[in-house]
Amino acid sequence: MSTQINRLKEQIAPLRDALVHHPINSFIQSTAELEVFMKHHVFAVWDFMSLVKKLQQEFTSVDVPWNPKGPAEVRYLINEIVLGEESDVDQNGVYISHFELYLRAMEELSFMPSPFLHELRSFANLDELLLAIPKSNIPESVKAFLTFTFSSIQNRSIEEIAAIFTFGREDIIPEMFQVIVDQLKRDSPDKVETLVYYLERHIEVDGGHHSELAYKMMEHLCGNDDSKWQNATQAAVESLQVRLKLWDGIVEHR
Repeated sequence: MSTQINRLKEQIAPLRDALVHHPINSFIQSTAELEVFMKHHVFAVWDFMSLVKKLQQEFTSVDVPWNPKGPAEVRYLINEIVLGEESDVDQNGVYISHFELYLRAMEELSFMPSPFLHELRSFANLDELLLAIPKSNIPESVKAFLTFTFSSIQNRSIEEIAAIFTFGREDIIPEMFQVIVDQLKRDSPDKVETLVYYLERHIEVDGGHHSELAYKMMEHLCGNDDSKWQNATQAAVESLQVRLKLWDGIVEHR
């Protein structure tokens, strides 16, 4: 791992620690609290794919005639993540996207997601989407999370978007989710089979292999440019801060 990656990780360490030890880890004590968690968190499950797709647009070729684009290692990372997110397998080996799997987990628990989640998917472009988010009736913490994701995709440099993806999602998810999975297995093992499967799949696929490839992507994008590393670090910090606000919003929604 490069010196720059290590330096970035040191700078975001307090925020990562705050997430790993967040009160949300002991929040889910009842079905009602699990419902609150899932109705908030499902938006983060959905918007993650737009981060991935932005990186796919940047680093892989979807044009005809085709020509290779970007470093092969980065193409491999993005294509592997798209494959897993869009067409993974469920507990029975049936192909399904992680977002659809999460919706299935909600359905099994009779949790209805916000109607705005379905409305979000109808917007034709980011401008329409970003105008609609503040007007919705979803929690403020969710609005802030979505606005950060999509305004970053629209306005930030590719190294900043990659840092949000790498350090705000891939790098933190295994450690963050493991604590939640342990609690769910202990307190409600028979009720949350699909949810636990979803979380454990992310712990598995977002662990060492994907993280290492994501670090290589960051090294390719930033190289020895200190200003790019500074921008990437700031984006990573902001992504973790907005995740903390999302978690705070869930815990405060008692």
